Amino acid sequence: MPLRREQRSSANKMTGDTSTPFRLALVSMPWPIFNRPSLQLATLKAYLEEKSTCTADCFHPYLHLAKAIGIDTYTLIARSGWAGEALFAPLVFPEMGGKAKHLFHQSIGKKHREIADFEELIELVTDSTAKWLATTDWHSYRMVGMSVCFFQTLPSLYCAAKLKERVPHLPIVFGGSSCSGAVGTSLFERFGDIDYLIDGEGEVSLLHLCRYLDGQEKTLAKEILSRQPLGLPAVSSKKIVLNDLPIPNFSPYFQEVRELFPDQVFIPVLPIEFSRGCWWNRCSFCNLNLQWPDYRTKDDDRMKEEVQSLAKTHGCLQFAFADNALPPRQADRFFTSIAAGLMDLDFFAEIRGITNQERLALYRSGGLRTVQVGIEALSVSLLKKMAKGTTVMDTIAAMKICCSSGIHLEGNIITEFPGSTPEEIAETLYNLDFVLPFAPLQAAAFFLGYGSPIHQRPRDFSIKAITPHGKNRNLFPENILRGMTMITNGYRGDRGRQRQLWKPVIKKLKKWQTFHEGRRNLALPPLYYRDGGDFLIISQEQLTGPCLQHRLRGISRRIYLFCSAPHNISAICTAFPNITKPALDKFLWDMADKRLMFREGDQVISLAIHLPNH
Repeated sequence: MPLRREQRSSANKMTGDTSTPFRLALVSMPWPIFNRPSLQLATLKAYLEEKSTCTADCFHPYLHLAKAIGIDTYTLIARSGWAGEALFAPLVFPEMGGKAKHLFHQSIGKKHREIADFEELIELVTDSTAKWLATTDWHSYRMVGMSVCFFQTLPSLYCAAKLKERVPHLPIVFGGSSCSGAVGTSLFERFGDIDYLIDGEGEVSLLHLCRYLDGQEKTLAKEILSRQPLGLPAVSSKKIVLNDLPIPNFSPYFQEVRELFPDQVFIPVLPIEFSRGCWWNRCSFCNLNLQWPDYRTKDDDRMKEEVQSLAKTHGCLQFAFADNALPPRQADRFFTSIAAGLMDLDFFAEIRGITNQERLALYRSGGLRTVQVGIEALSVSLLKKMAKGTTVMDTIAAMKICCSSGIHLEGNIITEFPGSTPEEIAETLYNLDFVLPFAPLQAAAFFLGYGSPIHQRPRDFSIKAITPHGKNRNLFPENILRGMTMITNGYRGDRGRQRQLWKPVIKKLKKWQTFHEGRRNLALPPLYYRDGGDFLIISQEQLTGPCLQHRLRGISRRIYLFCSAPHNISAICTAFPNITKPALDKFLWDMADKRLMFREGDQVISLAIHLPNH
């Protein structure tokens, strides 16, 4: 039965019997990464049960769906983003079947179409959801909370509708990063199955709502939207002190894994958070911090205690920080402490570009094996438009140092950025030649994020009008989409021009990825040197053609080694007073022409990775 989209009145407030604990269900619908439990659910469960007599049961229906459609297919869809929403769109809006199918195949890509039949997958989604719902007595709960983050909106709306069919008066609350500000308000106003919606940080507000439904509170916090008129003025929820949060409770996820995959050895990656918000928080395109009131971080000792406890409790050594960017000072102390321990831990984290070799080596010794660096651009002026606060030199230095430290780097180039100029495209193409030896970046087409600085000042970025994102038009009927505020938006401006301008960059990024995929000797970096004491030999793989060899002797060798980290030319002249400025300039440009060094203004860095015997 399709979702009923008309507004309808919510259930009456359930005061219940306050002598029995308030019991609620917390649900995370597809499409989180299969091998990661929901940090949101685990954090809320631990907080509610520590701060009250509430009992919070956690459910991860995405595990059930992964079993139904196969782990590989689930992972493919989850990583493609929009494809997951497209699978649920016809279940919520039957008339959107054709457009949703087109978006689904577009999102998973041509090479995967043969393994994913759209109609068959919808049947499996429907059957999996029904079977999961049937395993639980939903009448035993006083409320169901749904964590709604990236690409969980339509799955959560579908689940809410099915829950209402079973228990019409069961209160349902939505919360999460996709429910912030006007986005959450418009969702709440258009879908009557949502009885309450929490705008912003969830722990205190959800506890407040539980107490309200249990008759212990007379009014609701300002951050909670309700369909019931409130007689008393609302109050604001208190801000969470991260050190005061209990350790997340992932036990329900592990129990579901054991029940669904009893014969499969499965060790998940545990999500953790060091901080909330972003200590930089200036990037013009970013809207990832809408739900956080400000930037806060845990102490490094508290973070270490949490990691060690979770590792021992669940027998896991692999962790992924959910932070938008690690807090630098606390991270320094944390990884120093972890490096001194006995556990062989493995961490993923998002970081801003770090150009200090010793710092990244320290992080690597503390288990940081994979990072996503906020690169976004390889053009000086584009970086300024994006308000990144970094330079191209910073980016290239970070890529080199990650490579030399044994840290796998992931990152994106934002393509089709509004207002990009031909000169910025040319600079990007030129600088891409210098990063060929390092882990390739992915193309990420610009989208207009609700609440971002660009969204707030569109005309500063050549944007004439904000429109629904084209992909949302394949998910929502026009009468529903009209007037809705979405996290992801389209725009009218110079989009056609930008698509044409950025085509050469996208093509070059694909060649870069193909180059690394086709390399034969992965044990050696594409650009490395061995030191011979008074000379060094550089080995350089090319995009096409044979591997080149270069030999540097005497002062040329010493200058190249001196520039392992970025240095300005005046510092090089001071360190090597016997070389004239014109001779130095000629040498540096020669190295740049051969793509052995990178030069930006008066700064230079050597690009080859040292490959010692041990």
